[in-house]
Amino acid sequence: MRLDRGTVILLDLDPTVRHEQRGVRPCIVVSDPDVVADQRFPLVCVVPLTGTPGEGALYPSLSPGQSGLTKASYALIDHLRSADKRRVRRVFGQLGRHELDAIDEGLALFLGLGDKLASAPPPGGQ
Repeated sequence: MRLDRGTVILLDLDPTVRHEQRGVRPCIVVSDPDVVADQRFPLVCVVPLTGTPGEGALYPSLSPGQSGLTKASYALIDHLRSADKRRVRRVFGQLGRHELDAIDEGLALFLGLGDKLASAPPPGGQ
């Protein structure tokens, strides 16, 4: 299965525990597409979405449109999780570059990678 970063998918998140997002809901793929496509790796890393507004870098807003979303949504970066690819029910569309950049900024903050990313050499070692 080929799922690019920023692809909006419908995913079955159940079963869950306590505060985890539950049910069948849209999610954003944040895994490397080459890893997701490799059959040796059965998981995909996703950020679930909600229609409830959040505040701050961990809850970037997403617009309906080319993404396949039908209403304004918000990424729940603090609910980042891996799920088996067999949980994917449907592929909707693709986020725009600006929205994926906002999710990447939130992921760097949530995972504590901001300093590492800022000091990393550019791709290609230049």
